[in-house]
Amino acid sequence: MKTRVFFTVLIVLFSTAFAQNNEKYTEYVTIAEALYNSGEFQKSADKYQKAFEQLEGRAYSYDRYNAACSYALAQDTENSFYHLFRLAETKETRYRDYDHITNDTDLNSLHKDKRWKELIALVKANKEEVEKYYDKPLIAVLDTVFKDDTTDRRKIDQIINDYGYESDEYKSLWDTINKKDSINQIKVKKIIDERGWLGEDVIGFQGNKTLFLVIQHSDLETQLKYLPIIKQAAKDGNVRKSYMALLEDRIALRQGQKQIYGSQMYTSRDGEVYVAPLIDPENVEKRRAKLGIKSLQEYLAHKEMIWDVEKYIEFTKKMEAEKQ
Repeated sequence: MKTRVFFTVLIVLFSTAFAQNNEKYTEYVTIAEALYNSGEFQKSADKYQKAFEQLEGRAYSYDRYNAACSYALAQDTENSFYHLFRLAETKETRYRDYDHITNDTDLNSLHKDKRWKELIALVKANKEEVEKYYDKPLIAVLDTVFKDDTTDRRKIDQIINDYGYESDEYKSLWDTINKKDSINQIKVKKIIDERGWLGEDVIGFQGNKTLFLVIQHSDLETQLKYLPIIKQAAKDGNVRKSYMALLEDRIALRQGQKQIYGSQMYTSRDGEVYVAPLIDPENVEKRRAKLGIKSLQEYLAHKEMIWDVEKYIEFTKKMEAEKQ
């Protein structure tokens, strides 16, 4: 697929070497992504390799998977299989997204190789091993909540383009979203209050994400109530630290403060999307690295944006002056 999907992984912050070399790692990965998007697959694979060398061969799981895709598209099956087997066999990752890997057209060139069946069998076994502990009835409930949370929100941009912000269609859509949000909050609050913040090992990736989405889309009072719980869950490994960062940033902005990690975007009057007001922007990458989440540079690259701290400081000064 031209747009690669990020899948369920355990993301680990690697030693001090990671923090020290993360900037260079991110630089190479960002270039690799751009080369992939422009169809220069061998060059993309080479840049991924350069990135991994910064960490003595280690990598974030999604970057290793994407490197395997670039290698496969460059017809380098050896290196593609190397990275995929490393993902599937490594204890910390145990790649298990069977549906994604079997439908990913980037990997079509590997299908005739005898190693493909071995790899897919391993991925399937990983999936089955994890899912035998799932609370499937609860996952079914959360699947419905997820659909109710996301289905209408996916229509927002199209409604804006077709009818505008002031239209009855736009207002009607948000009425529907708000009603569904209220019902979802009742369900999710009950789950968290009775069972705590359940991890992916109990409710899977989507179920775990659903808990977060419902709280993220709640009123400020609810967000503040559950922030300490999500912080503890992140510490315990029951929720991604990137989710915690998103919630912290959203709460800060809603309270009239500046965000910490740069996860939230604003749109200017002329339609330009930019990083919402951020405390100490010069050191945001250090804060993100300390938390163990991808750099702001890489985070924005996936939104086709570039992080330039000096230009950002100038831009925010301009925006603040306009508000005054």
